[in-house]
Amino acid sequence: MSQITPLTLTFRCPRELEGLLPRPVPASRGLPDWFKAMPQQSFNPDAGIDDDTVKRCPPFIDAMTCGFLIPLICDIRIENGEFTWDNSLPPAGRAVFERAPIGFHPPSQVVGSPLFDPDRFLVKFHNLWTIEAPAGYSLLITHPVNRFDLPFTTLTGLVDSDRYHDARIHFPAHWHDAAFSGVLPKGTPIAQCIPIKREAWTAETVVFTEEDEAASRDLNERIRCQKGVYRRHYRARA
Repeated sequence: MSQITPLTLTFRCPRELEGLLPRPVPASRGLPDWFKAMPQQSFNPDAGIDDDTVKRCPPFIDAMTCGFLIPLICDIRIENGEFTWDNSLPPAGRAVFERAPIGFHPPSQVVGSPLFDPDRFLVKFHNLWTIEAPAGYSLLITHPVNRFDLPFTTLTGLVDSDRYHDARIHFPAHWHDAAFSGVLPKGTPIAQCIPIKREAWTAETVVFTEEDEAASRDLNERIRCQKGVYRRHYRARA
């Protein structure tokens, strides 16, 4: 099997913050506790059998483990809609950086969208790392994949980080759990960065040939009769 040569995303921070910030981590090392505790199978009362859970679904897992997670820089306490924190960072030097873990966007910035609420701001998570991608690559920056447990939803954006890498990218988010009360701990993933190669694509629609029909019947029959067909025969391994 041929090996894929790894590419590098370069994360940079001001020298004053070296060793003080939680580092970005490969998403494969950031799986949440609820996923780790999930059973691989569970009883399906409709079929009367034990059936696989999403823990055995490669596309579900591969999406969660793709790219890198950016962690929250300090604890944030939320009580009655008020956000507070204690973040003792040193003074900035020549490279100015935000000291607060979050800022806010006024609702006017999303007027006309489903996110608009005249009485609610959007949260903006501050990211103190610049990110440089290899030439020809952009970063899809999105909510940590399948993290429905988080009380916020990070908005998705696409940044040409091979060109735009000398300024930090912050992460606006919709705080959807208005009843949340407690601490969002330091290290909580606030965004997932997935490198994407910029390429031109077109789409075409065609009907099945006889060969396509035979291949589809064969694969569907194998899936019906065997476990793990996609995982064992089709899943690409880096």
